[in-house]
Amino acid sequence: GAMGASSSLLPRDALGEYQELTFLNKQEILLAYKRFSELLPKEERKNACSARVPKSQILTLPELRVCPFQHRICRVFSTSDSGDDSMSFEDFLDMLSVFSNSATSDIKSHYAFRIFDFDDDGTLDRKDLEKLVNCLTGHGEESRLNNAEMEQLIQNILEEADIDKDGTINLSEFQHIVSRSPDF
Repeated sequence: GAMGASSSLLPRDALGEYQELTFLNKQEILLAYKRFSELLPKEERKNACSARVPKSQILTLPELRVCPFQHRICRVFSTSDSGDDSMSFEDFLDMLSVFSNSATSDIKSHYAFRIFDFDDDGTLDRKDLEKLVNCLTGHGEESRLNNAEMEQLIQNILEEADIDKDGTINLSEFQHIVSRSPDF
């Protein structure tokens, strides 16, 4: 009946609030809500606003299925206390907002930095850069860089990006490189 149809929609006041807090428009938020609900078991859908979707479900999204940083993305956007990288609807919206075309390059680069900072210590060090390169080059034997190539590449990245020469890239150094590569 009519009741069932409306219960799957977002409360009106929440919609306005989400528009203010994200780079998404009304349609995009409603679509996000629909997509998020569909990742939940049927009986949880009517309370989608307060439910959490497990990481395994988030990873089934087409955007993430092909993304080399899917696990990091779940980690960075998840507000789960238990560290299981599950997502609330607001986490999910934040993620879609950052990846939307309307997000500013500052916001995008801030999150990219957090995603590439694999050990979450606030800087990109050699280990982070190595993981980043491995993610980007894929895990096939033939596409993997050997140690010398990896060493050379990381050296090049640091020479280019490490302005204060401390052997790591901090957020402002990262944003500086990004600002010079418009295709990022």
